[in-house]
Amino acid sequence: MSDAHEPLPPVPHFYPEGCFFKSLDDIRDKKVVVMGLWLNGGGEASVRFLLNHGAYVIATDMKSESDLQTTVDSLNNDTSLDKSRLTYRLGEHRIEDFEEADCVIKNPGVKYDGNKYLAAAKAIETDISLFLAFSKAPIIAVTGSKGKSSTVSAIYYGLKASGFSAFLGGNITVSPLTFLDQTDSTTPVVLELSSWQLADLRGRKLLKPKVSIITKIIPDHQNFYHSMLAYVNDKKLIYADQTKKDFAIFDFDSDPAADGGTLIDNWGDIFAKECKATILRYSKKQLPEGVLGVWQDKKGRGFARLSTKILDTLPQDYEKTTETVLKDLIVPGKHMRSNVLNAALVLRIMGVSPERIIEVLGRWNGIEHRLEFFHECKIGGTTYRFYNDSAATVPEAAAEATQAFGKPVIFLTGGTDKGLDLSPVANGISDNGKNIIPKAVYLLAGSATDKMISDFNAKKIAYKGPFNSLEELLLALKADLDSKSSDTQIVVFSPGATSFGMFKNEFDRGNQFKACVKKIFAK
Repeated sequence: MSDAHEPLPPVPHFYPEGCFFKSLDDIRDKKVVVMGLWLNGGGEASVRFLLNHGAYVIATDMKSESDLQTTVDSLNNDTSLDKSRLTYRLGEHRIEDFEEADCVIKNPGVKYDGNKYLAAAKAIETDISLFLAFSKAPIIAVTGSKGKSSTVSAIYYGLKASGFSAFLGGNITVSPLTFLDQTDSTTPVVLELSSWQLADLRGRKLLKPKVSIITKIIPDHQNFYHSMLAYVNDKKLIYADQTKKDFAIFDFDSDPAADGGTLIDNWGDIFAKECKATILRYSKKQLPEGVLGVWQDKKGRGFARLSTKILDTLPQDYEKTTETVLKDLIVPGKHMRSNVLNAALVLRIMGVSPERIIEVLGRWNGIEHRLEFFHECKIGGTTYRFYNDSAATVPEAAAEATQAFGKPVIFLTGGTDKGLDLSPVANGISDNGKNIIPKAVYLLAGSATDKMISDFNAKKIAYKGPFNSLEELLLALKADLDSKSSDTQIVVFSPGATSFGMFKNEFDRGNQFKACVKKIFAK
């Protein structure tokens, strides 16, 4: 159902079924425009893939050559590529390039609606659609608002450690085109898919994952969508073409943060009613009898309830069985346990034993930019441990980062607004009798920070800043640190916002943060 204030989503664009290129050989001598040499891998991978298959390629981007120098140098210095077939069009797009091309490879961050360049294209593909068209690999696809990257990384780690020849790509900054020729029907591929990447697959009927997962849904990218329903409708595409022989894993728990003005606090129920795959659920509490999936107990241990219809490894006299699949983890935080528990469920579906799952995932130490421990120093008698959570680009994730360690942290936050309600940050650290209150809060300047400050002032939360650079913030922090405490102190950078303006992206922001910390807080 919908609130009266919730605008109806615009009519989405449907692409033709299948792929423009009928085979890999069909790419040869085609004129292809790659729209976006963006820095997260997809544009460069598309150029390489197309050149290696004999296409004539125009790489066009509104960014200048100096902005894209790393990517340009990487392509130009590769002697295996036929650069006579490559033209750069940087700092501009030309409409005639799009009109004359046989096909355009689209950047997922570019809106189709109202884009004159895409409207002029004869055909549009993406690196994801090309991969899905030409790979026979079983796909494990993950989307959601929070926890996507941690979930896919834990799945990939678990598969590799369990003996699978597996691959990881998608929104996690690795284009699957880079490993397409290494895949076959025995090599599972884990894909992290953003709502934008999913939207670019609408109508194609190319995405038919063996397992789909939708992690926690909360309002996100509302500066792009302007409607929670439109955002979620793109997420739903992950299971649109699944069948009963496939598996879909959805949230079981209600969450007021999921509302976004829709009066819906449990998207998992909506997905489960629509999806044709075999449904499994995940929860922070024990699932009711008859509901298959995974849950945690109060100690954080993970359990899976499955049936012989799902797992042919189970004795046939069991209609369903409950197994322990998760115990100790290295990575902190209850929300991280939910992500790893979903990874455990995928591993179980893939035939890995519960004992092996517990052993393997117990060794997983997380991923870069997600509550990543990277530096420790001693000032006087106090040890300070620094964590980089730059990939936390929504306020709920930042709030959870402050609670992940079971003790008060020094909290560094703030960034650029993307049309979200920032109040979850203040709500998550306010003194309500339940929250762990940070020892101190430092703010990095930005439009989202301005909104946070208003919320902090209303709740009388003390803070320092905002500071105009990471260096300025960290120098102020160093001047304030207590050198007399004997306790180990946690410093966590979890912005809860995007990084536009000050950084290239959240990964650049995290890398700059780590470099700055190591410089200012040398051991």
